[in-house]
Amino acid sequence: MIIFYNPQSSGSRKPILPLSLLAVGAVLEGQHDYCIVDGNLEPDPLARLDELVRADPAARPLLALTVMPGPQLRQAIPLCRELKRRHPHLLLVWGGYFPTQHWEVCLRDGLVDFVVRGHGEHVFQQLLDHLRTGLPLPADIPGLAYRAPDGTPASNPLAPLPHPARLPDFNFDRVPVERYVRRTYLGSRTLGYHSSYGCPFFCNFCAVVNLVNGKWLPQTADQVVRALEQYARRWGINAVEFYDNNFFVHEARTAEVAERIRPLGLGWWGEARIDTLLKYSERSWGLMRAAGLKMMFMGAESGSMETLKRMDKGGTMSPDKTLAMAAKMKGYGIVPEFSFVLGCPPDPEADVRQTLEFVRQVKRVNPASEIVLYNYTPVPLAGDLYDTAQAQGFRFPETLDEWVSEDWLDFAQRHSAHMPWLPDRVRRRIRNFERVLNAYYPTSTDMRLTGLRRQVLRVFSGWRYWSRIYDFPLELSALQRVLHYQRPETSGF
Repeated sequence: MIIFYNPQSSGSRKPILPLSLLAVGAVLEGQHDYCIVDGNLEPDPLARLDELVRADPAARPLLALTVMPGPQLRQAIPLCRELKRRHPHLLLVWGGYFPTQHWEVCLRDGLVDFVVRGHGEHVFQQLLDHLRTGLPLPADIPGLAYRAPDGTPASNPLAPLPHPARLPDFNFDRVPVERYVRRTYLGSRTLGYHSSYGCPFFCNFCAVVNLVNGKWLPQTADQVVRALEQYARRWGINAVEFYDNNFFVHEARTAEVAERIRPLGLGWWGEARIDTLLKYSERSWGLMRAAGLKMMFMGAESGSMETLKRMDKGGTMSPDKTLAMAAKMKGYGIVPEFSFVLGCPPDPEADVRQTLEFVRQVKRVNPASEIVLYNYTPVPLAGDLYDTAQAQGFRFPETLDEWVSEDWLDFAQRHSAHMPWLPDRVRRRIRNFERVLNAYYPTSTDMRLTGLRRQVLRVFSGWRYWSRIYDFPLELSALQRVLHYQRPETSGF
């Protein structure tokens, strides 16, 4: 029995359909027996997994987890330790963003037997085929990390990115899809979907670069449309979140999808590059809006041209293009969701000062713009920014236990104090500005906030916003406890 497990995430929102596990499972159909367990749906995940491991004592069970840094990692480590204690013969395989980037930490700990690095559909299948042979060591499987005979961690090169257009369809009967349907800003019955792998750009603060090395491989428009038609037919879906790293890379594909899903009456959202979208024709913009596009997430990243160049975005991106995008989307009635990465070395204070002022410019151009603020957090081996961070004393944890300490959990959610180049006073200024901004411009995605509550927030925060006095917003902290308004990146849709 192969058990796929999706560890518990933050409990602040309804769980998301485990598409990565469905993708890996799809290539195993008819060859291996497997089940998917979602810790977000289980009242007692440990008891459920223990039951499955015990179900076939004659076999050597294999538990495969997809692990993101942050809450998932925090739940996965003690759960796996306890299962290993109860079942020493259990094989543990980790995949996902965290073990892909930090495979040595996982294997050095001794808890994890194998790490599947990058997109794991074919890598995992090859690992299973190898384990059937009974040989003591894994074959030369691209994308696999393991312990060498002397116990040291070893990794083969990453496997080629599998083309999603050539992979089998998901078997949605493997999971209780209805339990993942949720009400969002996009619609009353929303599900997620993943239609492409990768991103063709090389922003050096982004973990995706190390996974795909500038590749972008999409499903065809026909495959996407057929999947969404199934969503609407089987589960009555009226909204979709595209979880692609960059859904809008290819204009013709985007336009075809938009034109063909219009009869479904869906609201939808996806991630995009500003410079790419500015090249779209007015016809494509009209098709997207008519097809129900309500919001797009885009990395504006900084109000500093110098910082954009250091991020490897300066060749085609600029603050002026962000302002142009804010204006264009205002004209089409589509909400732009701009993320900013603040506090980049070597001069984080100047970077923060310039970017916070730029955010105010964006809001003047389009007050409906959603603003998502992150502290810069280094990504392993990601170029100039990472090299500068290391030179100023930054180091990643060397053990799993250190990774799940409170400070490093904050790091995983981009609010860490582990950036030695970012002074506490600058970090506080970012958080205080964020609190004032989100009170004066409450996120439109927070459907709990009535018109009266929004007005109260603006009254209490207006003087701070316009006078630029962000320090000690104690009254706004109190209002947040009463009204429960949140940052866009924590409240979601």
